[in-house]
Amino acid sequence: MAGEPQDDCLFCKIVAGTIPATIVRETDTTVAFRDINPQAPTHILVIPKAHYKNAAVLGAEEPQLAADVLAETQAVADEEKLESYRTVFNTGSGAGQTVWHAHAHVLGGRGMQWPPG
Repeated sequence: MAGEPQDDCLFCKIVAGTIPATIVRETDTTVAFRDINPQAPTHILVIPKAHYKNAAVLGAEEPQLAADVLAETQAVADEEKLESYRTVFNTGSGAGQTVWHAHAHVLGGRGMQWPPG
């Protein structure tokens, strides 16, 4: 069920504390932690504590929680002293989503090219 922790979800396990992560920020509704396979000098994931399979479902079902995630991307960027950064939500396997728990990537510390990928 949407919003409920999933036993087979890596990010739900990070929220529960059963899988370690390098947590950089935590609020009542979100957790931000360093990506284990960084694609930039700063690569931090911001996730809702509640489980939603992707950003589209999160935005449709819990718009305030989606806003919390987005607000935390700015807070992470501020703490990391990033003058510019990229926020990425991959939605679906064709877009590169590999963990089926909504999450935002905060990437910075190097120039970003356009178009991506």
